Amino acid sequence: MANVAVLGAGSWGTALSIVLADNGHDVHLWSHRKEQAETINRTHKNEKYLQGILSDRITAFYDLKKAVSGVSAIIVVVPTKAIREVCQNLNGILTEKPTIIHASKGIEPVTLKRVSEMISEELSTYDYEEIVVLSGPSHAEEVALRHPTSVTVSAVNMDNAKIAQDLFSSDTFRVYTSSDILGIELGGALKNIIALGAGISDGLGYGDNAKAALMTRGLAEIARLGTSLGANPLSFLGLPGVGDLIVTCTSVHSRNWRAGNLLGKGNKLDDVLEQMGMVVEGVRTVKAAYQFAKEQQVEMPITSGIYQILFEDKTPKAVVDELMSRDKRNEMDDISILLNERYS
Repeated sequence: MANVAVLGAGSWGTALSIVLADNGHDVHLWSHRKEQAETINRTHKNEKYLQGILSDRITAFYDLKKAVSGVSAIIVVVPTKAIREVCQNLNGILTEKPTIIHASKGIEPVTLKRVSEMISEELSTYDYEEIVVLSGPSHAEEVALRHPTSVTVSAVNMDNAKIAQDLFSSDTFRVYTSSDILGIELGGALKNIIALGAGISDGLGYGDNAKAALMTRGLAEIARLGTSLGANPLSFLGLPGVGDLIVTCTSVHSRNWRAGNLLGKGNKLDDVLEQMGMVVEGVRTVKAAYQFAKEQQVEMPITSGIYQILFEDKTPKAVVDELMSRDKRNEMDDISILLNERYS
């Protein structure tokens, strides 16, 4: 059994701590809020984010140095906007070299860096090839209830991916491996944009037909961009691709769906984010994907439409009307392009 640090005491960090504790590992759950850490240790609860009693194997820390002391693995589960700061703080603290696994989903605007790239840039003793990503259809609320869940871990160094697989695998948490870290990260990040769109569609009062079309065409956008950057198109048909897309677009547990739903009902972005009270990664990712699409010269009409809703004050109804009136085309064009780019 291992000592493992989980950096980020939100719902997902807490849920992953539960999985690790169930597997017999001692978990150091780090929070940047001293009051939260003290409450978790006093009550064995983290009720703002998840219901239920936490295992005695989970100890919360506010001091980052103490949290990572003596651990064999560090799970990074902080919002993407905090990744660089947290990793910079680790530089002066780590005396050994634990396995780094991240479970955050997003792309950094302006730099267009994925989380694994940000971590490797900031951690002075780690190469990009060593970083592991964990992704897939996994709502924290259901993981905490021990409902059956399957995810994928990926790294260039497959030995590190297998370390992560062994740490997390259990009777209720099945872990697959993949070497396509690019595709795994992009699928996990970009699906949040489509989930915002699914919430907007539901908020407008549209039905299952509209959402099914949005999800399917959204997956085509994700695959187009991902393949243009070198990802394996088949990765987007796996758990961190279509699997994560389905769960994030169809569940009330999804922050991105809930935020989109409020937008579809006429709320403004600032008001929505204030009501949510938690990070909505899709909002930040829209900016990055919109920029990515321009640089890669990849057509992403759904992403562009959501960008206009969020940042250009365009009404959701106007965006839907534009999407429905686009030029006629053959649906198989996308598949042909992806296959030709991959195998030509």
